[in-house]
Amino acid sequence: MARMTMIEAVRSAMDVSMARDENVVVFGEDVGYFGGVFRCTQGLQAKYGKTRCFDAPISESGIVGTAIGMAAYGLKPCVEIQFADYMYPAYDQITQEAARIRYRSNGDFTCPIVLRMPTGGGIFGGQTHSQSPEALFTHVCGLKVIVPSNPYDAKGLLISAIEDPDPVMFLEPKRLYNGPFDGHHERAVTPWSKHELGDVPEGHYTIPIGKAEIRRKGSAVTVVAYGTMVHVALAAAEETGIDAEVIDLRSLLPLDLDTIVQSVTKTGRCVVVHEATLTSGFGAELVSLVQEHCFYHLEAPVIRVTGWDTPYPHAQEWDYFPGPARVGRALTEVMEA
Repeated sequence: MARMTMIEAVRSAMDVSMARDENVVVFGEDVGYFGGVFRCTQGLQAKYGKTRCFDAPISESGIVGTAIGMAAYGLKPCVEIQFADYMYPAYDQITQEAARIRYRSNGDFTCPIVLRMPTGGGIFGGQTHSQSPEALFTHVCGLKVIVPSNPYDAKGLLISAIEDPDPVMFLEPKRLYNGPFDGHHERAVTPWSKHELGDVPEGHYTIPIGKAEIRRKGSAVTVVAYGTMVHVALAAAEETGIDAEVIDLRSLLPLDLDTIVQSVTKTGRCVVVHEATLTSGFGAELVSLVQEHCFYHLEAPVIRVTGWDTPYPHAQEWDYFPGPARVGRALTEVMEA
């Protein structure tokens, strides 16, 4: 085991995968010599050469289109979109081509590509470097969507994604790259070196896609979250003293519905937390599923805590960001209902 940041864990996953399979290639904007804007690919070009880790032009549509062709040829591209906010020019390639190749070819072709992209706010990136577009992918048949919350999961899930025969959207919460951020921006950053989930095996291992993890057991209310919001939810539960069970989804599509249903059936209450905007966010799907499968067990309405229905406001970062105080109020509200 080694202590790793999420950046190092992601890099290790690509390194291990490239060493095991010569068909794995890594490319994107600045990922070669420069090592990526967050240094997630640092050293890979020097180790594996310019044909397996290389820079691409500033053309997200071109990056993804090229990856699709490489995948059809038999390669396994793991490409980086520099920020999730930049994926929109590639959305047609992702949803109309990559997601449909298996279906439209009747299984003759698959599309084993991974699209890595830093997501979310908390770094004062403003409206064009802070978005959380996961719901735009979960609505598309043929895609898998992963949002890890820690280095251990990030490496195991990324290796699983690279080995998966179908396209995987791998959203990396950038506020978690260097430490488990719990929403308390006024406090010093806690490094992953001081967190148990910063312990990461140096070799090959996988985590099943589609399996959630219970991060905190409880009996009073279920909190469903993913990415950065897992740490915010844990902080809110501790600070309110409410016996909350916190579920880290890890995978949004496929979704581990069984774990959610079992928990809500036990607690009778549910709060859903995500950083993306409220309207049509992935939380709406989660609330609908809880209502559909747990209706006769619910003791109170399901509550969502999310970002605002606005662009990410640079001047009001911590008002928009769903922090532990907002999540705590929702926990108190659902308990008093």
